[in-house]
Amino acid sequence: SKGLNIIGVSLDRKAEDWKKAIADDNLGWNHISNLDYFNDAVAKLYNIEAIPATFILDENGVIVAKNLRGPELESKIAELLQ
Repeated sequence: SKGLNIIGVSLDRKAEDWKKAIADDNLGWNHISNLDYFNDAVAKLYNIEAIPATFILDENGVIVAKNLRGPELESKIAELLQ
């Protein structure tokens, strides 16, 4: 059985803004941030130049898709969970 883990990585500068967005959008998964905006190590590692950015990693940590939205994102997740 395959599973899915979602981790939100925020590039916000203010903790209050970050936490409010999570609550307002009802985002029920794990979130992390060092409140370092685009200087964040993860942003630099994955060459994130705009937000939102999405990455789908396989069980080995290999990026299998990135920057998908809406139906394309749903389709890719469904494919990987089969």
